[in-house]
Amino acid sequence: MTASAVAIHTDMERNGKPVTGYGFNSNGRYSQSGLLRDRMIPRLLAADPRALLDETGENLDPGKAWRVMMANEKPGGHGERSVAVGVLDMALWDLAAKIEGKPLYRVLAERFHGGGCDEEVYVYAAGGYYYPGKEIEGLIEEMRGYLELGYSTVKIKIGGAPLEDDLRRIEAVLGILGPGQDLAVDANGRFDRKTAIEYAEALNRYSLKWYEEPCEPLDFEIHAEVAQVSKNPVATGENLFSVHDARNLVRYAHMKPELDYLQFDPALSYGVVEYLRILDMLRENGWSSRRCIPHGGHQMALHVAAGLGLHGNESYPGVFQPFGGFADGVPVRGGKVKLPGAPGIGVELKQNLWEVFREL
Repeated sequence: MTASAVAIHTDMERNGKPVTGYGFNSNGRYSQSGLLRDRMIPRLLAADPRALLDETGENLDPGKAWRVMMANEKPGGHGERSVAVGVLDMALWDLAAKIEGKPLYRVLAERFHGGGCDEEVYVYAAGGYYYPGKEIEGLIEEMRGYLELGYSTVKIKIGGAPLEDDLRRIEAVLGILGPGQDLAVDANGRFDRKTAIEYAEALNRYSLKWYEEPCEPLDFEIHAEVAQVSKNPVATGENLFSVHDARNLVRYAHMKPELDYLQFDPALSYGVVEYLRILDMLRENGWSSRRCIPHGGHQMALHVAAGLGLHGNESYPGVFQPFGGFADGVPVRGGKVKLPGAPGIGVELKQNLWEVFREL
């Protein structure tokens, strides 16, 4: 997979050094370079600098910058444009937090969550991909590695093998889990109606953390049927990139606010500015932010989870490097991680990612 990374330089200084914000796109979508170079970046550069400042005149306002980036864009078509905006939105929030001298999660909590934040965040280890020759023994070795790292929930892929083979994989992983440890499964949206329901019925014999993305993300009718059949929680949303798509999921997929999980990824969904709109919409429809657990497994989503009171965050201990993962030297303990106190997102605290931006 390719990815886009941006650095936004300013004439602001902190501790005698210019302040720079860093952003990148979450895994699952490819490079957004054309959209960034041709539309979003030129609009930001052409804007009156005063139009990008907050009411104090001393800091950037990512909401105002968002409106500049989206000027004259037609409604609809969420899915690639939203990722390009999300890349820049991440860098703008990194900047705003650095200018304020605080980690981003505290800035988000103070502005949008009554000041309350989570000092540590629940994370789960996503993996369990199919590889030639891996077999069940390799899967078990991988999952044991995640548990030894301190994770209490692991996730594996399903749908890349016949159902009976997938059930053997699931049973093998469940067999190594102890008290307080969970397994989630992820179909990556590959099933038709018949297969999605067949899997839901077969999975009902197990107690799973969730059954993720059973079908095409925008086919809310199949989601509704799966939600009716499944005794396990259903999780989805990582491939819905706007408040409008999120609203349609809530309206028509018949998911249960007390049981199911929503996985909208702020870095793919027009950034924090749009994610705040999604959370407002969810509250209006009876959903708690604690049912949200973003896809992506990166530092930005971790700050959003901590600052806005989400259920937790995905983590990729073994893949999607260097963009996946959190600050170096931050261990997972009891399935949770603490956030560092450095201003901004903390890109500089993750060495393999910081090397990308040093080169940029």
